[in-house]
Amino acid sequence: MVTIKSAREIETMAAAGRILADALVLLSDRVKPGVSTEELDRLAEEFIRSHPGARPSFKGLYGFPKSICTSINQEIVHGIPAPDRVLRDGDILSIDCGVLLNGLHADSATTVAVGEISDSARQLLEATERSLFAGIHAAVLGNHVGDIGHAVQQVAEGSGFSVVRDLVGHGIGASFHEEPQVPNYGEPKHGPRLAVGMTLAIEPMVNTGR
Repeated sequence: MVTIKSAREIETMAAAGRILADALVLLSDRVKPGVSTEELDRLAEEFIRSHPGARPSFKGLYGFPKSICTSINQEIVHGIPAPDRVLRDGDILSIDCGVLLNGLHADSATTVAVGEISDSARQLLEATERSLFAGIHAAVLGNHVGDIGHAVQQVAEGSGFSVVRDLVGHGIGASFHEEPQVPNYGEPKHGPRLAVGMTLAIEPMVNTGR
C-alpha cells in the first residue's frame, strides 16, 4: 500500500535529506586512490551520528553490517565496505546512503570518479545523471510511476546504455522500502498515479552494454 505523508513528515524527511546530501558531499571529497571503503563508511557513520536524532538507515537493515553501500565498477549496488576494498585510479565508486531521523528515512546515492577515469566511464556517469533528472522532472501530479521509468529509460538507452531491470527504486518513509516500486523502465500513464504526499526514491541504475 502506498503511504501518503503529511506536511510535517515531509519536512522531517527533507531535514534527513539535507544531512544525507552533506554526507555524500563529504564522502565524495574524500574519494581518491588508496582510500579504503571502510574509511568512507566510518566517516559516514560519524558524520550522520553527529546530528542529534540521526542515525544511518542502512546499518542493521536486513542484517546489513555497514552504514553505506560502496559498489565499485561493475558492481551495481549493495557493495559492503571493507578494509581491503581499496580504491584505485580509474575506478568508479557508487556510494549509497540513508539517514533515519525521528522515525523517517531519506535515501540517496552518488557515483564518483576515482582519479582519472576513461571516456566511456565518464559518459556513463553523465548519462546516468541526465536520466536521474529526467525521472525527477517526470515525477509530477497527473503522471504515473511508469512516466518516471519511461523518462529514465529514454535517456539511458538514447545515450547507448541499458537500464538494470532486476533492481528498482521505491517508496520511502517510516519504512525504508515502501510501495510503489519505481522501475527504471516503463510506459507513460502506466502504474500508480502520482499524488500529493507520495515520497519516492528514484534510482537510475545504468549499464554499459546490454
